[in-house]
Amino acid sequence: MTSEVIVDVQPKDISIALLEDKRLVEFQQEGRAEHFSVGNIYLAKVRKIMTGLNACFVNVGYEKDAFLHYLDLGTHFNTVEKFLQLIGDEKRKNLSISKVPAQPELEKGGSIQNTLKVGQEVLVQIVKEPISTKGPRLTCELSFAGRYLVLIPFGDKVSVSSKIKSNAERARLKQLIQSIKPKGFGVIIRTVAENKRVPELDMELGILLKRWEDAVAKIMHAKQVPTLAYEETSRAVALLRDLFNPSYENIYVNDQTVYNEIHDYVSLIAPERKHIVKLYKGQVPIFDNFSVTKQIKTSFGRTVTYKHGAYMIIEHTEALHVVDINSGNRSKSLEGQEVNALDVNLGAADELARQLRLRDMGGIIVVDFIDMNLAENRQKLYERMCQNMQKDRARHNILPLSKFGLMQITRQRVRPAMDVNVEEDCPTCGGTGHIKSSILFTDTLEKKIDFLVNNLGIHKFRLHVHPFVAAYINQGVISLKHKWQLKYGWGIKIIPNQKLAFLQYIFYNSKGEEIDMKEANEMK
Repeated sequence: MTSEVIVDVQPKDISIALLEDKRLVEFQQEGRAEHFSVGNIYLAKVRKIMTGLNACFVNVGYEKDAFLHYLDLGTHFNTVEKFLQLIGDEKRKNLSISKVPAQPELEKGGSIQNTLKVGQEVLVQIVKEPISTKGPRLTCELSFAGRYLVLIPFGDKVSVSSKIKSNAERARLKQLIQSIKPKGFGVIIRTVAENKRVPELDMELGILLKRWEDAVAKIMHAKQVPTLAYEETSRAVALLRDLFNPSYENIYVNDQTVYNEIHDYVSLIAPERKHIVKLYKGQVPIFDNFSVTKQIKTSFGRTVTYKHGAYMIIEHTEALHVVDINSGNRSKSLEGQEVNALDVNLGAADELARQLRLRDMGGIIVVDFIDMNLAENRQKLYERMCQNMQKDRARHNILPLSKFGLMQITRQRVRPAMDVNVEEDCPTCGGTGHIKSSILFTDTLEKKIDFLVNNLGIHKFRLHVHPFVAAYINQGVISLKHKWQLKYGWGIKIIPNQKLAFLQYIFYNSKGEEIDMKEANEMK
């Protein structure tokens, strides 16, 4: 199996698609102005104590206060608070964790009102992004994740991933990290660290320690609370950190700045593979070029079709996701209903495992498969689902089919499920159902071009239109595009864009910025 990563950087958001054998399996989209990512560390202030919940609400600068439970304070909370108190002293700017006197561990059965008070400053890290009406979820057990190691300030324990099975390798890694880590820090050794050499692990440990030192420096110079002490790496780099493996053939990026970030990161963790990071310079949108747009439009939405006409309906509620499996217009098997139901259900298990990763669906998922009478067929379906979910990095649990034919799945949720609207609103009629004659559409485009060139003085631009419209504009020896170029200049470029509706269009200047055509609209 080969994998490719496609990164589409736009002015307002960044989208990342992971392809396995050219098939879309993961898709992430994030606003570029979004600052509330999992892993961010804040110096925040307690806003309200909730005695009944044994928790508190903390102001981290989000519109809704973040939630911090007593059990998420961590056993070393008292030491962290002592550290904050000491670095507040101007004379102790270069204070090391190892010099902080150890404080008593926090009692597991304690209460929030005896530990915190309103207005108190706390050092917190986001573990869940805001979901629906809920604010972020916090913890005081800080961690800095790298590719091979996770650094835990104020801890002292070295843990090894349970997925490393060799006892000799586990002992080697544990002894190695114990010998190079500074006092006052704990470390979790990740699975990919197996068989790695000392210089690689030592270098990453140094990088993680530098991140902690930078965070402490920001806390000392904080002029207001809340303040961001540490910002998680960009979404593109964070995804690669967790997913990167030798099977990657290519990583394509359409933005120079993000390309540099990813290239530097891959050069750091796998110098021999840095050549796979490539800057995409094509005129066609990067997702269109790699057939990602089409896969997004067919994979998202309420109804998802899979093999032989069968389909599933995915509904989302506040509490859970519900998936209904239907055979649709699939031709019936000659061997009977039981075999037909098994075939449809096994196909659904394959597609559902992909959908869970693709949409990043979390929480409780209830799946209504087609009823099967034989216990061995129900067991086959359960085993197939478990096998398919082995590729999923998120923690999950799958229960066998109930007597009602329902399968229950729980999956780790740290951010809202990806919801991509694949339906297209008419850009021309605004929902009235009436539009101007389509044959006049190119006349409208020419008026816009005339306005850009003669009124705004913009002579180099790209016009993105639906592929069918682009084909019409480019057809013939003396095409419409050629006529426009002779009349308005050779700076006109026509770009087919699969994201656009049939009569939708967008103008971009030479810098890739969208041109606001409101003035042109008013002059119709």
